[in-house]
Amino acid sequence: MATESPETLLTPVLSAHWDDPEAWTLETYKKRHDGYAGLAKALAMPPDDVIAYVKDAGLRGRGGAGFPTGMKWQFIPQGDDKPHYLVVNADESEPGTCKDIPLMFANPHSLIEGIIIACHAIRSSHAFIYLRGEVVPVLRRLHLAVREAYEAGLLGRNALGEGKHLELTVHAGAGAYICGEETALLDSLEGRRGQPRLRPPFPAVAGLYACPTVVNNVESIASVPALMNKGKEWFRSMGSEKSPGFTLYSLSGHVAGPGQYEAPLGITLRQLLEMSGGMRPGHRLKFWTPGGSSTPILTDEHLDVPLDYEGVGAAGSMLGTKALQCFDETTCVVRAVTRWTEFYAHESCGKCTPCREGTYWLVQLLRDFEAGKATKADIDKIDDIQDNINGKSFCALGDGAASPIFSSLQYFRGEYEQHIEEGGCPFDPAKSVIWADGHHDSAHPEVKA
Repeated sequence: MATESPETLLTPVLSAHWDDPEAWTLETYKKRHDGYAGLAKALAMPPDDVIAYVKDAGLRGRGGAGFPTGMKWQFIPQGDDKPHYLVVNADESEPGTCKDIPLMFANPHSLIEGIIIACHAIRSSHAFIYLRGEVVPVLRRLHLAVREAYEAGLLGRNALGEGKHLELTVHAGAGAYICGEETALLDSLEGRRGQPRLRPPFPAVAGLYACPTVVNNVESIASVPALMNKGKEWFRSMGSEKSPGFTLYSLSGHVAGPGQYEAPLGITLRQLLEMSGGMRPGHRLKFWTPGGSSTPILTDEHLDVPLDYEGVGAAGSMLGTKALQCFDETTCVVRAVTRWTEFYAHESCGKCTPCREGTYWLVQLLRDFEAGKATKADIDKIDDIQDNINGKSFCALGDGAASPIFSSLQYFRGEYEQHIEEGGCPFDPAKSVIWADGHHDSAHPEVKA
């Protein structure tokens, strides 16, 4: 009996036609993606029925926490005589995360169609896309797609039915990672400095301009059209019971075939590596992140963990943005963690003391490990500092900064100790311990290619 090839596990939906000529145009989207067919079905349904349909399908947020999308829409109060807003969080800035940018670049109309459906559901007449400002090619392509949608009557006057207008604004941010946090994003969108707000009130009650607001990730909204068009049973036929559907896994790092792999939730890293050619030739997996640098790292012991919200959570990490960064045995864990911590210290908005002060001191201490100045007491010190940040900062940036620290100490405490014993990084090529090609000297036989 023939064995099933790993590639058959893939379920290309959003990425199915990324390589088509002019894949980003309205004409291609309608021809190749059944473009705006899901919108037609949604507009034929009452708004509350659309919310219930998405909720029954089990679509969960694809931006990090995995909160049910339909439930988030349901939180918007009705009959309050206030404007309702939809804000799409396209401020993709997490180290290792790279799914929303190619999605908007190659298939922007899936996002626009999802926005129109969501606005119909929450009774909104104005939506915003908050895009990371550095990605100018994506900004231009979004503007082009929005213009096409206006010209086709999909946006603007009577877009949601007679007398129901819909405006869509594309806003470019200024490159602040903190604006990926939904309330900091709203402050930035209002023209203020991007800093997280105290909650409650939550955005569903008092969000943009103090009005009820839904903030969703790009992939979450872009998944809605296919769900509406092909049905909730089709959507639930993929993934697991609590994490149904398809999603984009971003495979990067020391792998033979990096890229975007669209597959059902619950696939494993082992399966993804099998279909991507594995780690780079002659090397083995040492550690990896399941959802970007803000999620606790895992090791080669977790290759068969189901990559859904429950499976990764049970393994002690978070699925996050499905940014699978894979590192081989030539990588120094302490060095990787130091670079991530430097990023979080730089991007901290400074509003709360644990994050502002804690990330600064973590960077100083971690640099001491690399420079050979650390002592054994410093290992307990960085553990104590991360504990004073994790769960105690104003927003999730602090938690993200602490995640690589405590997880690396859990799995690679010995490597920190080795930095102390050897007076610096044992992975430094200048010290002839581990070379770029993975070879090592006889003084350290425990490090194998």
